[in-house]
Amino acid sequence: MNGRTVLERFPAGGPRGSWPAEEFAQARRMEGLAAEVVMDLASDTFLVVVRGGEATD
Repeated sequence: MNGRTVLERFPAGGPRGSWPAEEFAQARRMEGLAAEVVMDLASDTFLVVVRGGEATD
């Protein structure tokens, strides 16, 4: 995905008031990763990604 590594996928239809993708990304940022949330319209999911392959799988 254009120099990005997907860390986790979350369905778009989460419970009202719940933001699991954002919470996961925030936790990764606290660990030092530049995680961000993007929407994959084709699969209707939120992806937590890091640019440039910064993830350590």
